[in-house]
Amino acid sequence: MLRQAVRAALFILMTACCALPAAAQPARHVAIQLVAESTTPAPGREVALAFAATPQPGWHGYWKNPGDAGVETRVDWTLPAGVTAAPLDYPVPQRLVIAGLMNHVYEKPWALLTRLTIPAGLAGGTRLPVTAKIDYLVCTTEICVPETQTLSTVLTVGDGAIAPATRARFDAWRSALPRPLDAAATWSRAGDRFRLSVPYPREAALGEAWFYPAAAGATDYPAAQTVTRDGDRVVVETKGAATPATGTIAGVLATGEGRGLSITAQPGEVAMPRSGADWQAALVAFAGAVLGGLLLNVMPCVFPILSLKALGLARSGESERHARAEALAYTAGVVAVCVALGALLLGLRAAGSSAGWAFQLQDPRVIGVLLLVTVAIALNLAGLFELPTPEFAGRSGATGAFMTGALAAFVATPCTGPFMAGAMGAALVLPPVAAILVFAGLGLGIALPFLAIGFVPALRRRLPRPGAWMGRVRRILSVPMFLTALALAWVLGRQAGVDGMTLGLAAALLLALALWIAGRRQLAGLARGGWIAAAGALLATAAVATIRPAAKQELALAGAEPFSEARLAALRAQGRPVFAYFTADWCLTCKVNEKTAIETAATAQAFRRNKVAVLVGDWTDGDPVLGRFIERHNRAGVPLYLFYAPRAPEPRVMPQVLTTGMLAALK
Repeated sequence: MLRQAVRAALFILMTACCALPAAAQPARHVAIQLVAESTTPAPGREVALAFAATPQPGWHGYWKNPGDAGVETRVDWTLPAGVTAAPLDYPVPQRLVIAGLMNHVYEKPWALLTRLTIPAGLAGGTRLPVTAKIDYLVCTTEICVPETQTLSTVLTVGDGAIAPATRARFDAWRSALPRPLDAAATWSRAGDRFRLSVPYPREAALGEAWFYPAAAGATDYPAAQTVTRDGDRVVVETKGAATPATGTIAGVLATGEGRGLSITAQPGEVAMPRSGADWQAALVAFAGAVLGGLLLNVMPCVFPILSLKALGLARSGESERHARAEALAYTAGVVAVCVALGALLLGLRAAGSSAGWAFQLQDPRVIGVLLLVTVAIALNLAGLFELPTPEFAGRSGATGAFMTGALAAFVATPCTGPFMAGAMGAALVLPPVAAILVFAGLGLGIALPFLAIGFVPALRRRLPRPGAWMGRVRRILSVPMFLTALALAWVLGRQAGVDGMTLGLAAALLLALALWIAGRRQLAGLARGGWIAAAGALLATAAVATIRPAAKQELALAGAEPFSEARLAALRAQGRPVFAYFTADWCLTCKVNEKTAIETAATAQAFRRNKVAVLVGDWTDGDPVLGRFIERHNRAGVPLYLFYAPRAPEPRVMPQVLTTGMLAALK
């Protein structure tokens, strides 16, 4: 009740202040400039205008719905006959809590955009004086000041030309506007809890999300909001407003980094994500992970390490207690790495990344480090060097066993085996605790053979007795490690191009040379041998750290090209039919159409047969150039599907729900 009284008092005070005459106001704390995108608008077209605001340090302005305190900006226009102004478009706001009151504000320079419609039939050179009286409120954390400015500009009817610098300014301002969501959201009220379900593809990035309602009646503004990703939707739950709204609720879902989506929500049922773990599914995934990890031991990247460790245990001749201790330490190393990678993966996905298992292998620098590790292991197994420093493989003791297990798990990440895909896929949709259990199961599966050797004396007795043959086995085991290194070099070439692969191989050669020098007999037992090896490893790692991904175009449909108006004009000049589609990672309808209709074998075959060129416009980042093109086709956002027949003057705007048959008929 006290907070409501404070809100009411503040509102009355600020409303009264706004009625003060301009002469009584102090110096302005926000400089506002009225900017026209084109000073020579064409008749019958629209011209964009911006109120570009720059606050003094420590001052802020307000969003359309200011929150618990504040006043919406008001504009009174004086326009020539026939000229009309559209409502103001606001950029995505920020949150500012003062004394328990939530404010929706702008603390950095911002711009409010609008559009003037110029009447058709005006003669070139006609002057159009435009005047706007703008009333707004600016505040610090301690005081608020109402301000008024009267801004004017003169437009002249002409060709609609836009200066490049001005276009760049408007592009930046438009990129800060929330983008319209193509699908309707749903909201519900359960007691005092407000719930909002927003369609949002699971692959789309999502930063620190927050729902800003456009009007009162939806949420209690200062209350914490719980944002949960649940498949192809985002669910927001918070305390509802004291006086609930009914009907449609509009607002902005901020998605992080100053970006957001403009949404419209209809009343309906909002199913909450499952709060408890589905332990039956988790146990099935755990069993699959254990089996998949067990099968990884026969992969060329793991088998040599496991074999050498097992033979080292047989060679040591230690007690059963010692064998069990080593087995447990090895298992702990494997499980620790698998759980750490799994936890990092879950953290990345919670932050909005679409990473999957072995996500680190998408970075060519990680591939480069793995290449160095496998080359070093292969050279050691081949007998090129023996260092006085501790060896992982074959070294006795709990520390050596733990490090060997960690190494085995790390080098196993490039390998995949049966049962792993399903288990890892299930882990990504399970609750975090259950998911971590699945990752631990993968580590347990990798460690099972050595665990069995350590705890079952009969298995250890079946191992061959130590002898000279073990040296030959070591060299044989180097072959699969060299093959693994070769495969990693190929992957590095795919990711970073020939230059990146060459740099990685050069770094591996440098490491091999350093290890060979350090392992020479005359250096054995000397500290400088270890220093030489360490220096070589450091230089080689520094070299692979400079590798960068090669530029590549990720277009799923074969033969597709990135959209540009120049490329479209060139294809049409050649007389080719063109299918242009505009998409975004956060557009659910787009993704459904792409997977079910566009990116199919039938569509690709039909396009090749009919010689249809495909252009793809990715509007994920709100590219203003694409935005203007989309607007010219009377669309506020994506998806947009256009087909240009060879001799048709205008494109055919296709439905927002596509089928393969619909696309196959294009020619």
